[in-house]
Amino acid sequence: METALVNEIETSVDFLPLNGTDHVEFYVGNAKQSAYYYQMAWGYKLVAYSGPETGVRDRASYVLEQNKVRLVLTTAIDPTSEIAQHHLKHGDGVKFLSIWVDDATKSFEETVKRGAIPYLEPMRIEDEYGYVVVSGIRTYGDTVHKFVERSSYNGPFLPGFKAVDNAMEVTPVGLKYIDHCVGNVELGKMDEWVKFYEDVMGFKLLLTFDDKDISTEYSALMSKVVSNGNGYIKFPINEPAEGKKKSQIEEYLDFYHGAGVQHIAIEVHNILETVAELRRRGIEFLYVPETYYDDVLDRVGEIDEDIEDLKKLNILVDRDESGYLLQIFTKPVEDRPTLFYEIIQRRGAQSFGKGNFKALFESIEREQAIRGNL
Repeated sequence: METALVNEIETSVDFLPLNGTDHVEFYVGNAKQSAYYYQMAWGYKLVAYSGPETGVRDRASYVLEQNKVRLVLTTAIDPTSEIAQHHLKHGDGVKFLSIWVDDATKSFEETVKRGAIPYLEPMRIEDEYGYVVVSGIRTYGDTVHKFVERSSYNGPFLPGFKAVDNAMEVTPVGLKYIDHCVGNVELGKMDEWVKFYEDVMGFKLLLTFDDKDISTEYSALMSKVVSNGNGYIKFPINEPAEGKKKSQIEEYLDFYHGAGVQHIAIEVHNILETVAELRRRGIEFLYVPETYYDDVLDRVGEIDEDIEDLKKLNILVDRDESGYLLQIFTKPVEDRPTLFYEIIQRRGAQSFGKGNFKALFESIEREQAIRGNL
């Protein structure tokens, strides 16, 4: 059962005003090579760097941007560091879901007062470009929400980072901004983390999907979507549901060794152009059989795009009461079957593609079977 619990989230009593996603930071095994991948395959521009050459001794970090999407790729230099231990356990994965706020100190104090576990006390860092205040709280698994206050800063990213002139020409693929970030948590933990976002961060429950919505003959999951007051931040939270075989969520938890970020959905200008270019650059996407398109227009109604163009690129379409959306999912972007990306273009729709869940689940199960993990 899909339940729309709020049509318009109240903002008048928002004790934690959020301006949007500031950046997503990954801990990876080789940040230099990962940065090359994201530049050449995804069209990100390298804008800043921090490492031994800038006086940082235990890590190297590369900052990549495309429109409003900002990724930070960090690798350990010290093998005993938290970064190295995180990568040893999880492989390449998201450490920080960092949020842009007006007041990082107040954001920290308000959330800790409501039960958040501190990760980073409010800290002011500065250089010749001004100052930034950052703080952080723990969330599911080893994931952290970092609050970033940057209104008094004009540097390339954060103090300690130096601007970088690209050594290569990169061509953007039309990424606009992060639409939502999805977390996978252990069985029985979904409601606990939904309550965390409600009580600690003032989010509202937006949608609920149960195992009747997201299931196949073999496996199932349950999901709830929480959103902040202005709707800029949306976090679906997934947990496994009982099934005959191992679900995609269980596979993720096994290989990531705990809860973490499953996928990042990125809004694009033109999904046909973006996906065609990403495919040309070698990005692999999940495959949905051509029979999916036999009755899709009967289900979703009239759309502006040519269905044959969508079929050629294997792009899915779904509709809600506000409009329709187009979406496609990559295969995992590292060797462990963990994190992947969703490319999405919203044509008015505010939902998450419920009508495509079964087709996507079956596609993921085919990949699991190939890996021997179903």
